[in-house]
Amino acid sequence: HKGPQRSRARQQCERGGLALCQRSPGHRIQMAQRLMLRKVLSVTLQKLSVPPVLILSRVSGAPCYPRSLVPLTQVTMPASLRTFSTTPVCRVTFNIQDGADFQDRVMNSQKPVVVDFHAQWCGPCKILGPRLEKMVAKQQGKVLMAKVDIDDHTDLAIEYEVSAVPTVLAVKNGDVVDKFVGIKDEDQLEAFLKKLIGA
Repeated sequence: HKGPQRSRARQQCERGGLALCQRSPGHRIQMAQRLMLRKVLSVTLQKLSVPPVLILSRVSGAPCYPRSLVPLTQVTMPASLRTFSTTPVCRVTFNIQDGADFQDRVMNSQKPVVVDFHAQWCGPCKILGPRLEKMVAKQQGKVLMAKVDIDDHTDLAIEYEVSAVPTVLAVKNGDVVDKFVGIKDEDQLEAFLKKLIGA
């Protein structure tokens, strides 16, 4: 039991009453434990050839979030949509699926990328996310936006030293060139993006 102080802070964070959501001191340990569990499970699953979604959902009680694990042969599409399945779609904003996806779409990107580390339970994230998306869209494709849910991608949060959400990184040519934590207004976001594009 972590006491009423933490629950009050969490409630205030969920309502958006805080500028950012700090993690508790034990949260980094919990993240490391979850990361270790995933690594152990992935090795075990490779040996067992069992879909990881099924085991992860039973072990952690988490929903089956890795949609990318569903084989394409099991997905049926109406004939009217099949003609579009081979057409590449370039979106300005996208959700990161895993570490390899992050490496490919963020670190190896030809364009600058802003990375929004967020959490579903974080009130300030729900304010900043749409605001940042709007400002990225205004840049007319000169910059991309990647979204990373820290609860789904604990390994990335640890690797990039995310200790509070929202945290936004600016990545250019595979390097983190800028960063901010907390909510920013539209003018501040535009200045952040212009600096990234011009950097």
